[in-house]
Amino acid sequence: MTDLALTVAYTLFVWWFATGAILWLDGLPPRTYRYSLGAASVLLLGAVQLLSSSAGDPSPVGATLAFTASLAVWGWLEMSFLMGFITGPRRSPCPPGARGLQRARYALEAVLHHEIALAAGALLVTVVTWDAPNSTGLWTFLILWAMRTSAKLNVFLGVRNLSESFLPDHLRYLQTYFARRPMNLLFPWPVIAATTIATLLWRLAINADDGSHDAVSLGFLATLLSLAVLEHWFLVLPIPADALWRWGLSSRRPLDRAPPTASSS
Repeated sequence: MTDLALTVAYTLFVWWFATGAILWLDGLPPRTYRYSLGAASVLLLGAVQLLSSSAGDPSPVGATLAFTASLAVWGWLEMSFLMGFITGPRRSPCPPGARGLQRARYALEAVLHHEIALAAGALLVTVVTWDAPNSTGLWTFLILWAMRTSAKLNVFLGVRNLSESFLPDHLRYLQTYFARRPMNLLFPWPVIAATTIATLLWRLAINADDGSHDAVSLGFLATLLSLAVLEHWFLVLPIPADALWRWGLSSRRPLDRAPPTASSS
């Protein structure tokens, strides 16, 4: 159980620190973005190589390296979006009066290139880890992708907390594609499904041999999925989630203008 506890602690720290670091870098002046993303791109190349090499290592170390490398790939994709390099063809607020499928189409256009990049990232991770004994990196990416997609859909359909403070000034127009309401009909289903899967993963991790590859790999996946479920609950509970990353948001400059408001539809 000692190795499982260390796995949980490592996942919690990386989740908290990496999120805050990306937010902090994104809050710096835009002229710094190319340098930040350039450095992240070097890390991305190393991460892909590490994913490929660790895929053939079914050991606790291999699981840890694969998990970390997959998070690095995901981090690059997040930075490219938040810094405005890969977003979508529509870079303006949602047209007033847009409803239903029209609003959904506009919202998709606002993030279309990012969604394509995420799919390409998933394909890349799949290719470099295909048919390998250590699939930790692949499952890590797929969990992140699935749960982020769910979070985006819930924000579009309507939740209590939209986490507007996470958006930099140049992406504030995305708020107009959000909807604020206590909850939506989609919300319970991904939460129930993810909670069920996370519970199964925890049982498998606890029952695996302590210090084995399975115990470490399943521990990473169970913790990551549990954190994703927690982030979903942050969307509907009266809890200021941004308090966890106040240090990361400290680089943000006060807005000189009022941000666009979220849709109530």
